[in-house]
Amino acid sequence: MEIDLVYLWVDGSDPEWLKKKECFVNKKAQTSGRYQDNQELKYALRSVDKHLPWIRKIFILTDGQIPSFLNIDHPKIEIIDHTKVMPKEILPNFNSSVIEHFIYKIPGLSEHYLYSNDDMFVNANLDPSFFFKDGIPIMRMLYDPLVRQKIGLKRFFNYNINAYRLAIENAYKLFEKKFKLFYPIKQHHNIDAFLKSDYKAIVEDVFKDELESMFMNRFRHKSDIHRMLVNYYAIANEKGLLAYADRKESCRLKVHKTNYQRKIDKYNPKLFCLNDSEHARDEHRAQVEPFLKKLFPTKAAFEK
Repeated sequence: MEIDLVYLWVDGSDPEWLKKKECFVNKKAQTSGRYQDNQELKYALRSVDKHLPWIRKIFILTDGQIPSFLNIDHPKIEIIDHTKVMPKEILPNFNSSVIEHFIYKIPGLSEHYLYSNDDMFVNANLDPSFFFKDGIPIMRMLYDPLVRQKIGLKRFFNYNINAYRLAIENAYKLFEKKFKLFYPIKQHHNIDAFLKSDYKAIVEDVFKDELESMFMNRFRHKSDIHRMLVNYYAIANEKGLLAYADRKESCRLKVHKTNYQRKIDKYNPKLFCLNDSEHARDEHRAQVEPFLKKLFPTKAAFEK
């Protein structure tokens, strides 16, 4: 079984990219941390090279950018521009919730693939069986029987619900309406396993109209639909195995809470996320690369 790995990546400090973004940006809607490049991709790839050597190919989906540290001539690496997989009428696009729905169109992508953000790191040697069982994706989620009620309470008390949370709500509502099923789960920070054929079915058939209507959202928007829609579909059709993650499997660290090593030592997670946000300041971000360099000091085979 061949398994590929896909990343979305952006260098938010690139002047040309910033100029393009400014033509469309709604400043009130954006969080700069979402586009901040703290060199995470370099260390994420080092962690993969060290712990997942069986990955066939690594695709990096990006908007006309190439990571400066990467040897793009390496046979295991392929840079894919947005223009290769997304229709021109929705470009440029800065919304990961939209871009993710076009990953399955990457030329040459294997049927079994992993999807990761560049802030996810592998902290242990893992076999393909950690992600797939007999060819079926293992979909690690968090158990939350009150997921609907929590959003309802926030809405009742007029709490701000960000577009990302609304995208998750939109996904489970859309699935529940069509399939008359509800799973008491919420998304967890993971390296996610998918079947390309499942994603194709969702985008081109099962929820074609609903997804097409949100593809014009260049930035995160309250009408976005999260990729969890594919997880729901796969689980309901016995094409995905639901598993509940704990912190020893996957742990979330926050850039603005600089207790990174303490959490790693406490949980020794197989995977961890180092999540940037609007709460992080420059002095927090300055600590990210030294921490990652200590964990992953050895260059990957595909670094310059």
